[in-house]
Amino acid sequence: MSILIIEAFYGGSHKQLVDLLQEELEDCVLFTLPAKKWHWRARTSALYFSQSIPSSERYRILFASSVLNLTELAALRPDLGKLKKILYFHENQLVYPVKKCQERDFQYGYNQILSCLVADVVVFNSFFNMESFLTSIGKFMKLIPDHRPKDLESIIRPKCQVIYFPIRFPDVSRFMPEHKAAHLQKMLSRRGHVGAAPPAALPPQQQQGRSEHTLGAVESEAAPRHAAREHLGSSPMQASCLKTCSASDNSSSHHGDSKQNPCAILSGVGDPQRPLHIVWPHRWEHDKDPESFFKVLMHLKDLGLDFHVSVLGETFTDVPDIFSESREALGSSVLHWGYLPSRDDYFHVLCTADVVISTAKHEFFGVAMLEAVYCGCYPLCPKDLVYPEIFPAEYLYSTPEQLSKRLQNFCKRPDIIRKHLYKGEVTPFSWASLHGKFRSLLTAEPREDL
Repeated sequence: MSILIIEAFYGGSHKQLVDLLQEELEDCVLFTLPAKKWHWRARTSALYFSQSIPSSERYRILFASSVLNLTELAALRPDLGKLKKILYFHENQLVYPVKKCQERDFQYGYNQILSCLVADVVVFNSFFNMESFLTSIGKFMKLIPDHRPKDLESIIRPKCQVIYFPIRFPDVSRFMPEHKAAHLQKMLSRRGHVGAAPPAALPPQQQQGRSEHTLGAVESEAAPRHAAREHLGSSPMQASCLKTCSASDNSSSHHGDSKQNPCAILSGVGDPQRPLHIVWPHRWEHDKDPESFFKVLMHLKDLGLDFHVSVLGETFTDVPDIFSESREALGSSVLHWGYLPSRDDYFHVLCTADVVISTAKHEFFGVAMLEAVYCGCYPLCPKDLVYPEIFPAEYLYSTPEQLSKRLQNFCKRPDIIRKHLYKGEVTPFSWASLHGKFRSLLTAEPREDL
């Protein structure tokens, strides 16, 4: 059996998934387009792939993300249309945040609905993604002025299922500072429990009950910082530090002139008096709401609070102006600025950070947040979107003011945050837990009419 994998936007989590599937599953063939100009990929990639994918009698299953217009491809290539077609949703366009309804491009969401009608199986990376898509179809189709199609949700829903995005968590023990040793031990001890059910499987009220009270000591105390002396590992950490420094010094124009030496700061991660290290590891695009994030950081600076920040994540064609403006305004608080192409360097920064922040207005899973939590970061996420499905209530905030207040207290007592052990689970989102579901999905018997 041959699995044909098509990815029209080969970057970020889309790339992570198809690379993992190709590496772990037998007899896969992968066709991709670079992760540039997303809107054009959604509009035109089907025609490109119809011409570039060679015919083969060995194909049995077609797996593609929802960026591809599967309807067009099936029509242009009837031989591919006969395959068992699996459509994977990393995100959906029916609830994409826009300033005004008139700005929403109807065609992108419409194409995803059509692709679902053509697909044999529709897979979503979270329950939030699936339900927000299915329950928005009716309202979305009302944008058609007349002669509207009916009952689309009831037609599509039986095809749908949720398989969480599978993260292959690496061995980060060589990057872990000593104060995260207990966290690392906890993560390693749970690797064997691959069958554990994710918190999302619980009703909302039970999930709320799972979490304990928010760090009361952090929220109420403002005493001087203190902590036991901590030590980094040894040469592997130092070697990675050198790489990080090089990447930091030679990054793009988004970096600017640094007043801090990132290598010196990272090598001093054992200093109990060091400021709180905040990391923001997201795409540099408006739907991740960087404006809210930087506004909170500037408020911390105005209050005279010490912190370091690492702003990671990929950049694409259009980078919001807030990044260059904030880079200059944050000055010596910046530890690292820009995308880290080396996975070792990326996980090294996550392991040395204390808090990971999301301010997203558009999130259906959040690989970067879970990777940071795996590396021992305390997560702070909006109480919205997919986050209540993945994170216990303790780690959620409702307003930017709440986020700011939490960070103010964390800046005053970073030692307590560094002693915190994450109360949720990351194992259910690992490849070790999910590989069986993907193997079943992609090795099912082909359709009888082939």
